[in-house]
Amino acid sequence: MSTLSLRTGLATALVALPMACCWAAPQAFTVLNEAGQPLPMAVVSVITAKGDKANAGGTVIEMGQRNRQFTPTVVAVPVGGAVNFPNYDTVRHHVYSFSPVKKFEIKLYAGTPNAPIVFDKPGTATLGCNIHDGMIGYIHVVDTPFYGVTDAQGRLTIDVPGGEHKVRIWSPAMGENAAPVEFNLKTGPAATYRVKG
Repeated sequence: MSTLSLRTGLATALVALPMACCWAAPQAFTVLNEAGQPLPMAVVSVITAKGDKANAGGTVIEMGQRNRQFTPTVVAVPVGGAVNFPNYDTVRHHVYSFSPVKKFEIKLYAGTPNAPIVFDKPGTATLGCNIHDGMIGYIHVVDTPFYGVTDAQGRLTIDVPGGEHKVRIWSPAMGENAAPVEFNLKTGPAATYRVKG
């Protein structure tokens, strides 16, 4: 092997090494309640060691109304992201939130409102309908690009960069005013966390 090819190979390896350290890999999460049962609709967010911030970049999430319910009941959105509220019912809805995170009202409407609502600070907004008292929904706003909502089995997979990070978990089962619970990210391809709920 020539000296030139050895140098080229070494330079390539040295450039590739830090890049490999920064690549995201799938991280599986399972969230359980205190009784060890799966906790659906829990928002899991990963706070990286270097403090990566959310980059909403035109993110628009949909939280519709169907059969006089918000669907899905819980959505997660990055800071600066927006939520659209299409009404799929044959009755009109009056969607509102009085939460400090985002106060807004979309008065009696059918179809889809003209513009989505932008959420510009982290926290949880509790939603209701001024016409149908049984309707309740939650929008959890996170300031990280690494987040998601657990499925019916309390499971979720997020692509997470390598490193020592924090995990925050919030669920409406914890109480609508509850702060997220924080853990150290467990090592390995799968991690289970138990929270109140």
